[in-house]
Parts: sequence; C-alpha cells; structure tokens
Amino acid sequence: MARARSHRYTESPVLQLAFPAWRSRLAALALLGGFAVLAGRSFYLQVINNDFLQEKGESRYRRELEISASRGRITDRNGDVLAVSTPMRSIWAIPADVKLTPEQSQNLAKMLEMDGRELNRRLAEDKNFVYLKRQIPPDTGERIAALKLPGIHQNKEYRRYYPSGDMTAHIVGFTGVDDKGLEGVELAFQDQLLGRPGFRSVIKDRRGQIVEDVGSVKPPQDGKDITLALDSKIQYLAFSQLKQAVDDNDAKAGGAVVVDARSGEILALANWPTYNPNNRANLSGAQLRNRAVTDTYEPGSTMKPFSAALALEKGKFRFDSVINTAPGKLTIGTATISDSHAHGLLTLAQVIQKSSNVGIAKVAGTFPPEEMWTMFDNLGFGQAPKLGFPGEVGGRLRPWKTWRPIEQATMSYGHGISVSLMQMVRAYTVFARDGELIPLTLLKGDGNPVKGERVFSPQTVREVRAMLEMAVQPGGTAPKAQIPGYRVAGKTGTAHKLEGGVYARKYVASFVGLAPASDPRLIVAVMIDEPSSGKHFGGDVAGPTFANIMSGALRTLGVPQDAALQVAGSNAGKEAL
Repeated sequence: MARARSHRYTESPVLQLAFPAWRSRLAALALLGGFAVLAGRSFYLQVINNDFLQEKGESRYRRELEISASRGRITDRNGDVLAVSTPMRSIWAIPADVKLTPEQSQNLAKMLEMDGRELNRRLAEDKNFVYLKRQIPPDTGERIAALKLPGIHQNKEYRRYYPSGDMTAHIVGFTGVDDKGLEGVELAFQDQLLGRPGFRSVIKDRRGQIVEDVGSVKPPQDGKDITLALDSKIQYLAFSQLKQAVDDNDAKAGGAVVVDARSGEILALANWPTYNPNNRANLSGAQLRNRAVTDTYEPGSTMKPFSAALALEKGKFRFDSVINTAPGKLTIGTATISDSHAHGLLTLAQVIQKSSNVGIAKVAGTFPPEEMWTMFDNLGFGQAPKLGFPGEVGGRLRPWKTWRPIEQATMSYGHGISVSLMQMVRAYTVFARDGELIPLTLLKGDGNPVKGERVFSPQTVREVRAMLEMAVQPGGTAPKAQIPGYRVAGKTGTAHKLEGGVYARKYVASFVGLAPASDPRLIVAVMIDEPSSGKHFGGDVAGPTFANIMSGALRTLGVPQDAALQVAGSNAGKEAL
C-alpha cells in the first residue's frame, strides 16, 4: 500500500486563496466605527447627559415621600366649625421585610385593635405594600413606632370630623378614607377644600428604612376654608322642629329649607331621616338622600299663587274678580276636579284663601298653554337650581305642546308637575322680592341684596302677597301658621302621591311662606312625606312646623315685628292693594 503524502499547514489550498485588499480595510473601518460610537455614547451619557444615569442610580435608594395637606375647614356664617381635619396615622408594611416574633405580632394586633389571624393573613400576602390599618390616633402610632418593628411603617394622614353630627349631615356631606369628598358641600367644593400634597426626598436602604432625610422638595398647600351661608342656630331649630313633625305625624320623611329673601343665602337645610357622618357603619340609601334637593314631589296647592299672579299680570282678573266655583266640581273631558268643600261664589283672593281647585282651574283655563308654561319656566321649574349640590334635580315640566286641557287645569293646583323643595322655596322669592326671582347660594355673601330676574310686576306681587296673608288668617287653610308679633303670608299644599301611575291614598303635606309680610326677610318651606297619624292637610301638618321655624329664625336674626300692621280677614288684602 502506498504511503500517503503529507502537506504542510502553510501549504493548505484555502490559505493560498487571495482576498481583495478592500475587504480587510472595510473590516478595520467597521471596528473603528463601532469603537467610535461606543466612545461617543459613553461621552454623551457621562458628560453631556449624565442625568439619566444619575436618575437610574438614585432610583435604587432615593424616594419622594408624600406630605399630606390638611383639608380646608367648613364653617357656618358665624365661624362655627362644621367640618375639620384631625391628624391621624396609617400603618403599612412591606410583607417580605416583616420579621415578627409571636409576642410582637400579638402586641401589634392589640394596638391596632385587629384580630391576630387577620393581621397574620395580611402580612403573609405576596405584595410589596399592604395597609394594616388606616386613620388610627397619633398616640397609638407613636407607641407602634417605639417598638421599631422591622418592615412596619406609618404615614401621616387626616380624618374628617363633623362637630354638628347629624344636624348638618345633608348639607355638609362627608369624605372617604382618602380625604376626598363624597357627599354634600364636601363633594361640591372638592377642588377648594382638598389642597395639594407636598413631597420630601429621603434615602432608603434595601429594607425600605429611611436612613437619611435629604430635605423638603415641595411643601404642602393646605385646602381653602369654606364659609357657608348656614346659620347653626337656625339650622338646629329647623332640624329639631322637622324631626318633631315627622315623629308627631308618624310620617315617612320630611324636609325644611330657610332662605334669606334679600341675599338668597340658604340659612338652613334639614332632612329626616338623617345620619351621623362621624359613624357611617350602618348607612342606608334613605338616610343619605338630601331630599330637599334630590327628591321631587307634586307640590299641590302651593302652586296656586303663581296662576293667580299670572291672571293679575295679564289683566284677565282682578283681586276681587268673582269666580263661580259651585257646585264644588268641574268636569273637563272625562275627568272631574273637586274641592274639599263647596264654596260657591269666590273672589280671586278667596280662591287662594280657601284653596279652591275649581276656582284656580277656571283661572288657568283662560291662558294659552304656552303662556302658562313660560311662567313656570321663568320661575325655574323643570330646571336644576344650580347650587352645585350633587344629585340636584330639575323636576318634571312637560312641553306645553303636549298639554291637554285637563292637564293644564291640574297643573294650576300642583298635580301633573313635580318639583323639589329647593325649587319651590326659590320660586317663592318672587313674592318676597316684589316679582324678582333670585338665585340661591350655599356660601355666605357680602350682606348686600342680590339682583334677580323680574317675573311679575311689584303691584301684582303685592296683591298676591295679600292673598297669601288671608290664607293664614281665620277663614283660610292655615291659621296654625300664624306667628304672634309678625304678619305671615303663605300657602298650604296637600297632594296625593303618585305610585305606579295611579294616585294612592298617601299624601305629601307642605307649606311655603314668608315673613314679615310687610317687608319679607325670610322664606321657609316645609314638606312632610306620608303623614299617617290621622291628619294629612298641609295646614294641619306642615303649618305649625313652619310657624315654629319661622318665629325662631326671625327672633334669632332680630327682625323687627310688624304685628301692629295686621288686620283681619279680607280687609288685610284691601289695605295691601
């Protein structure tokens, strides 16, 4: 067998191949270019733009901690505090860093007033952060901090406290655990009250412990205080009298509003049932509802004065125009309107005094539907009051083109139309301000009379106000609404409740009035829902409550009496003309 021929390595045919010279130069240039790019990038990051690396490095150990801002206070017009924030502590943990002995765990659970098993469950969670308990007293937080438990931390926060409790709950509202408004003024004025948190920069170790405080970056900005138009004394009066009325009449609910007729300021707003904003463990929807603003009802005869005013304004009737209401019934189409008592011949003023459905329906029948609808619209019905309250409603006022004659007739005495108590008290400002409808406000003003929009002429309003005075005098529907020492003008309302499209044998009793009638200062509206103790007329149920609230409010404000001007019966109306 022939011996294989051996070759040297340098004689390999592959190495004998000749490559073009430009390829080696290209490879060298590519390597040089790569090094140049790396060098340029390094120079850019370390010299020109070193913030990026600095930021990445600091993110490993530097943190910005939020510094809570105190929420603004809410006070009444006299400076009495209605809502204030108190410092509290929140206890939180990094579960991975927590190393507690059984004794330490037991002590911590006891301080936090927690079940030991619940505490251990939270600490066993696979999270980087977990709240153990929020809003604990500062002294408890200090005792926990003194234990120096690994992985257990705390922050400063605030808890809202309401000194007036359930008395102002529906107007003030409340905040949640994160100090943000959820109801009432707390929600309506959230932006002003909240404030802006600050931040401080610290250095932490890998366990999250602060090892150095490197200074404050941004100080907190506390929220602004809010001064309400509310008068705590008048609010207490309205609240206590409303509660008494609901209890005495075995009613489902009720509402009351007191308004300054000069400024439009809401001096009191009360609802029943209510709740304690400091203890909301067992709240229900019925307790939370601000009925005076969010609930609607058919107002009944409190609507009659507006139709009478329109009749006077258009010159179709005079104060003493006679209307035949006999035999106490009026049939329109297939429906029949009835009075509670047959009255026969009545003047327009007596139609309001006696609260005749037949009489006011005949008056309303003389108006074109559009004319009557325009009046209601100008009075704010069908529109939200725009107070800024959450849940404000506009009620129900259907377009005039859809009205049938019977519907126009029933709307004149408050059926087929729905309003809120706040809408009704605002509408009555036209009778207190010589025909001007003024805006209402939750906030304290400068004390000057506010300008309104004219709806009726001063002469028309003076005549209607005289009719309303007659309604609270002997022979009217609300003698129980009289106040010794003051002339009162007002109107009762008694309306069946509409349930499932059918009027049930349930009632809403109401009264809206103003005093002193010679120069109105206050307007008070009272509504009692489903009185069931045997009385259901507005004059019997809501009238006395109105008198108690109005008399106390007038004396609180030091409003001069005008009883010397009071005369009885129809003479009051004639003298006022």
